Amino acid sequence: MPTSGVRLAVDYGQTRIGIAKSDPHALMAFPVTTINNSDSAIEELTDVIRSTDAVIVYVGNPINLKAEPTLATVKAQDFAVSLDQALSVQGFLCEVRILDERFSTRTAQTQLRDSGKNSKNSKGIIDQAAAIVILEHALATERSTGQLAGQLVSDL
Repeated sequence: MPTSGVRLAVDYGQTRIGIAKSDPHALMAFPVTTINNSDSAIEELTDVIRSTDAVIVYVGNPINLKAEPTLATVKAQDFAVSLDQALSVQGFLCEVRILDERFSTRTAQTQLRDSGKNSKNSKGIIDQAAAIVILEHALATERSTGQLAGQLVSDL
């Protein structure tokens, strides 16, 4: 069975990065924040990891519907590798994993629309909502298989 502890999910985007976290028992997902994708994004994310005592970070892997990599895939994977390296340098015992997120943003948009939010007033939270979708998928995979979801970034 997977390690207990807080998990984070990251919805990496060219402009914004949404972050969600689980409870320590890895049962539920909650929004955390959205950070700007800038030169300080890794540092800001490591601060979130430190403050939540996260043991696993799932980074969404935006492959296309044919399960092929895209430019967005390469950028998300590069971000995940940079995060993994930064955590290692800082001595964090936090595993970084990459996870298929093909439908996370669309699912999040649908859920927000169904709750009465339009795209104009949900811009600030859509990335967090997509991170929640990624994390819920990871937690469901952990529960159903007894294994951690996705692939270790160090195995890419």
